[in-house]
Amino acid sequence: MTQRLTEILLIRHGETAWNAERRLQGFLDIGLNEQGRQQAAALALALRDEAIDAVFASDLQRARDTAEAIATPRGLAVSTDANLRERCFGAFEGLRYDEIVDHFPEAWAQWQAREIDARYPAGVQAAETLREFSARAVAAVSAIASRHPGQKIAIVTHGGVLDCLYRAARGVDLQQPRDFDIMNTGVNRFGWADGALHVVSWGDVRHLDPAALDEIGQ
Repeated sequence: MTQRLTEILLIRHGETAWNAERRLQGFLDIGLNEQGRQQAAALALALRDEAIDAVFASDLQRARDTAEAIATPRGLAVSTDANLRERCFGAFEGLRYDEIVDHFPEAWAQWQAREIDARYPAGVQAAETLREFSARAVAAVSAIASRHPGQKIAIVTHGGVLDCLYRAARGVDLQQPRDFDIMNTGVNRFGWADGALHVVSWGDVRHLDPAALDEIGQ
């Protein structure tokens, strides 16, 4: 029997200070900056007329706070899931990209080549390989979607998670260079049914137009 379609709004969290300075976050729990809070407010305003049945987020603050902007006006609670976290990058975390190049040139080259089984040096926690991370991300979203047949749900997560989900839905190899943008608070619409994800639309950031952000600031 065909399962009823789950509509999924997959959204990257708002901007953080570390995003702005190109410092890698991974599992580190960094909050939104002022720009990120404005983006989250603009996102919530843009989605105000959509009937969303449930809101989920990574348990990291930047995703959770973005999700709260969507959930609170609807009287919904945000359900958090650690499996929606960004990839764990081990010792890369907390460093700017230029610092990673200087400290770990070989591992940096593996990252840029998207070597799917490369494991970078450990930090506070052991790093995930790209293969492990993708499996975690896709399984987490599929599990959530399977519990909400026929409903529309919002999931606020991270850029790396969105990269993996786009590739899974479109059949794009993990090693292929990225040729699509993943914007802070961009709205990416997916469908899920019968165990499969598909992309409906990608990268809607109309709510980030200067005029829209100015309205939030008034």
